[in-house]
Amino acid sequence: MRYVSTRGQAPVLNFEEAMLSGLARDGGLYLPETIPSLEGIEALDGLSYEEVAFRVIRPFTGDSFTDEELRGAIDRAYARISHAARAPLVQLAPGHHLLELFHGPTLAFKDFAMQLIAQLFQIALTRSGQRITIVGATSGDTGSAAIEAFRGIDNVDVFIMYPHGRVSEVQRRQMTTPAAGNVHALAVTGHFDDCQARLKDLFNDHAFRDEVGLAGVNSINWARVVAQIVYYFTACASLGMRQTDFCVPTGNFGDIFAGSIARRMGLPVRRLIVATNQNDILHRALSTGEYRVGEVAPSISPSMDIQVSSNFERALYLAYGQDAGAIRQLMAELKAGGFSISQGALQTLREEFRSGRVSEEETLATITRTRNTTGEVLCPHSAIGVAVAERHLEPGVPMVTLATAHPAKFPDAVERATGLCPALPPHMEGLFDLPERVTRVENEVEALKSLILERRTR
Repeated sequence: MRYVSTRGQAPVLNFEEAMLSGLARDGGLYLPETIPSLEGIEALDGLSYEEVAFRVIRPFTGDSFTDEELRGAIDRAYARISHAARAPLVQLAPGHHLLELFHGPTLAFKDFAMQLIAQLFQIALTRSGQRITIVGATSGDTGSAAIEAFRGIDNVDVFIMYPHGRVSEVQRRQMTTPAAGNVHALAVTGHFDDCQARLKDLFNDHAFRDEVGLAGVNSINWARVVAQIVYYFTACASLGMRQTDFCVPTGNFGDIFAGSIARRMGLPVRRLIVATNQNDILHRALSTGEYRVGEVAPSISPSMDIQVSSNFERALYLAYGQDAGAIRQLMAELKAGGFSISQGALQTLREEFRSGRVSEEETLATITRTRNTTGEVLCPHSAIGVAVAERHLEPGVPMVTLATAHPAKFPDAVERATGLCPALPPHMEGLFDLPERVTRVENEVEALKSLILERRTR
């Protein structure tokens, strides 16, 4: 299996190389040269999550990992997901199901990918003897999932940038309370897009990248996307492999892009629906064909407070017929504030994706109404998904909304909507009593480089 950059000017890599690289050296994102079809999907119903994961992921890994290595990594990763089904489906209403993706150690969907990628990294690094420095940018959930997955792992230093004052208190404490010496939480002045921009700056400084062995675990990492494909398959299997719509609370576009790949592998996904909060650049782009960056407005759904959705580049690459030159041009225009999507590419995107925007008031009202009518308590991100999904329900077509985080990660918003403060699960009791360890950093690449060089293990 060969991996190519969306911008066409980086070396072609295998799965392990693409995983360890994260961002391509030309600034692009890696994708498989061809998307494999998965045979025998009708037989997936009734199999364990782990077995489905092996069958879905195996075609992407090529010769990078043996069957035994991959199965072992999957088993170890998902042993930390507390629900026996790993990603259970809960019925909200006739034809509308909630896919619960928050039963992992940090209570968010990111655990499904991060726990697995940590296991695969460890296998690869043990084999090579290499030491790497992982740097990530987070709007809240990726950072806590990465720190939890990689803390204490040999041969890895982890630096996670998050926007100071723009994540929930639970999200922040999940990043700042782990005591392992190889993990570092960095509170950066600015918003998530600033963190993401500085991350790309670090990767594009090839001398620094090589000096510290830089690796990335953001959703720009193809291995993250691969792991997230799996629960689309298990959800469809539970529904009898019928044509199914999926509604996905969307920030950086990685989770919904995994659904797009599942569809290309042969899964009967009918429509993928992008659900956005007030930072609605993706909804505007799909509605108007204009991708124009605006100001980030802080919200009660902070993991979606994004204006530059990195993984949208992968969708554009496929919509433009894998024309890397066109993508280079679009990304150059993005640096100047935005670009227009060609009519043909826009039509291709609209054939696969729908979208919707939800206000702060609608988000709170959805949390209130859903609890009153079903007993389910939603986090604000999941509530945005439910609100948009309800606008797109069609008789006879199952709708699956991805519940991306546990409500206890966002207690203030949930309490505003319901009057009740959701409790943290037992394994996280005491989170608020632990000392925090965090470093404030200005939004400057040189300051970040100096800190990483100073703190990393040599």
